[in-house]
Amino acid sequence: MILAGDVGGTKVHLALYDFTHGSLQYTRDTRYPAKEYSGLEDIVREFLAGEQVTSACFGVPGPVRDGRLRLTNLPWTLDSRELSHGLNIEHVFLINDLEANGYGVAELKPDQIHTLSEGDPGQLGNRALIAAGTGLGEGILVWTGSSHIPMPSEGGHVDYAPRNEDEIDLLRFLKQKYNGRVSFERVISGMGMTNIYEFLRDVRGMEEPAWLRDRIADEDDPNAVITELALAAKSEICERTLDMFVSAYGAEAGNLALKVLSIGGLYIGGGIAPRILEKLKDGTFMRAFTDKGRLSQLLINMPVRVILESRAALLGAAAYAEARAAQLSGVSPRAASIAV
Repeated sequence: MILAGDVGGTKVHLALYDFTHGSLQYTRDTRYPAKEYSGLEDIVREFLAGEQVTSACFGVPGPVRDGRLRLTNLPWTLDSRELSHGLNIEHVFLINDLEANGYGVAELKPDQIHTLSEGDPGQLGNRALIAAGTGLGEGILVWTGSSHIPMPSEGGHVDYAPRNEDEIDLLRFLKQKYNGRVSFERVISGMGMTNIYEFLRDVRGMEEPAWLRDRIADEDDPNAVITELALAAKSEICERTLDMFVSAYGAEAGNLALKVLSIGGLYIGGGIAPRILEKLKDGTFMRAFTDKGRLSQLLINMPVRVILESRAALLGAAAYAEARAAQLSGVSPRAASIAV
């Protein structure tokens, strides 16, 4: 049995996989509200309830150094050696969450992906991965000539680059709100959607009806309210919020694609994309993605795909755990599409 984890700033998603007959078989999974627990060990113990596993891998938001990191959006410090000892699991690995997503891409079936733009699917080369959720993750899938090797990145924390008057004023608003530097994560993430909404309300003076203000105040996830009303065309401020959000998302995806030279395609992961799929389809994302001046044709030729499977990072973490544990144990791992 293999334990896979996707550790986010809001939720910790755990799953068990059985590795039999040369493939990973899903067993069960549970999501836990991260901020209600003092650490990852407590969540894992509750999930396993005494069940034994041979190896575990957790995709985590942040740079992992020597099996250790301090999380960006949670007050936790994780150490693979301490987790291995505390949980009595022989092999425990920590990898960047976008790295886990990258390994998961190779495990996905066609019905778990939506193609936003066909581009030129015959091109072989690097791929890029961008994922907005609680934060903004970015990753690279390096083409070796025979397979793609995921590489972590902290590209979501680069400087926000506004492209028009609205975004320039949004930058000014956010610089004041955060008392200084503004990263892309402040715009393209759960907090980013809220930030855009507040900017349109407080700076642009868009109307926030009392019923909308009450819903946002009363419900646990204001972004779910904004998204619902925007997609249903029931609120002008919510529609404009989602439009600015998706446009910025597409622009930064295009920036990443240029830096990675991802002629093999761009994948959009994270929890937000599947929920706003209909908006992603309306052309707003792709217009911003391909709006790169003299290099626009390069972006037009890149396939763009949305990951629909919520367990993609778990699949990747499980695949990584199986391959690395087999490697360390001197056992030949499956001939999988994962190189470690």
